[in-house]
Amino acid sequence: MGSKSKTGLIATSFAVLAFVFVLIAFVTPCWLETDGQLEKPKFIRIGLWQVCFKDFEDTRHYYDTKFYQCWWVFEEEYYIIHDILLPGFFVATQFFFTLCFTLLLISTFLVALYICCHKDHSRYVLLLLVIGSCLIIAALSGTIAVIVFGANGDSRVWMPNWEHNDISWSYALAVLGTLFLYISGVLYLVEGRVINMKRKMADQAEGGYHMETRKTSQTTI
Repeated sequence: MGSKSKTGLIATSFAVLAFVFVLIAFVTPCWLETDGQLEKPKFIRIGLWQVCFKDFEDTRHYYDTKFYQCWWVFEEEYYIIHDILLPGFFVATQFFFTLCFTLLLISTFLVALYICCHKDHSRYVLLLLVIGSCLIIAALSGTIAVIVFGANGDSRVWMPNWEHNDISWSYALAVLGTLFLYISGVLYLVEGRVINMKRKMADQAEGGYHMETRKTSQTTI
């Protein structure tokens, strides 16, 4: 990475941080948690893919089944409360943050190519622009996810004892990761634009030099 510019190194650093934060937020079950002030909370915590209950039952009392442990949100046993557990806003959060994570995985592969690629390569600028664009799109998807969840996650119409439920650290990491995606994406686009301008200036200078050399040769003849 010695041949990389300072802007490129900073962009790569933010991309790595974004990957770590988004990955942790994606797999951890702490987007929403109880504050621990209730003696017997029915809801413990939930992430994008796992939820933890303790003596939770169907709020409509259609079934007598109670849930006591941490399970995958799509667990077969949860079918009787799917409409409660997976409302539209939460499914939207899962979709857009999964899209964000998928685009970030693609970007990570491209960043690895960028690290190995020499700046004189013919497609170096294109690689930078693709990485920057992919990161920005990932950031937009992540933004939609965190805004939707932030607006609805601790509402009184979702999990029980809503007044004791707080947005938790996994969500905070998702927000930070999304912010770092914007920074990294913009820096890669700036780097691509700068290098492209330098190449055009170098080509113009080279073309001017050849023209001057040709004129000198003709004058000598």
